[in-house]
Amino acid sequence: MTETAKTETAILGGGCFWCTEAAFTELAGVTAVQSGYAGGQIANPSYKQVCTGATGHAEVVQVTYRPEILSFEDLLRVFFTIHDPTTLNRQGADIGTQYRSVIFYADAAQKAAAEKIIAEFESSGAWGQKIVTELSPAPIFYRAEPEHDQYFARNPYSGYCNAVIAPKITKLRKVFASRLRKPA
Repeated sequence: MTETAKTETAILGGGCFWCTEAAFTELAGVTAVQSGYAGGQIANPSYKQVCTGATGHAEVVQVTYRPEILSFEDLLRVFFTIHDPTTLNRQGADIGTQYRSVIFYADAAQKAAAEKIIAEFESSGAWGQKIVTELSPAPIFYRAEPEHDQYFARNPYSGYCNAVIAPKITKLRKVFASRLRKPA
């Protein structure tokens, strides 16, 4: 009988979930990335409802990862590199609370790690401004509709993917080359 590798989950919102899903999918140690919604007031919201900004949900990804390969702190270092954590309720042209920078922590250890990494980024001056990322206890995660799954992988030449997602992936591959999955 083989022992199953231990996994943990993180719920992170860094603007459009298509961007964050595409980036986290490339990391060694990540076993699954699911786009969805969290932090709002209604159950089972739809993309159309969340896009209005009226539900209070953020577009997020639920990342399942193996902590012996990729620590939560290193996952957050990637998170804070691939999106702008200094703009309140905005990522580029995407504006509204649904695009907020947010870490929904699962426990006290994740909260402490998030506070540590935020302090690390602020003291380094990496963004040149105060980080406004929301830290909140993990709420119910609602899976996004199937058409959002692997959006960048399925639509790499669409205008949005070329203009917004591709530069983030290029940055990820440059800054975190040693953390990427090895080709099969």
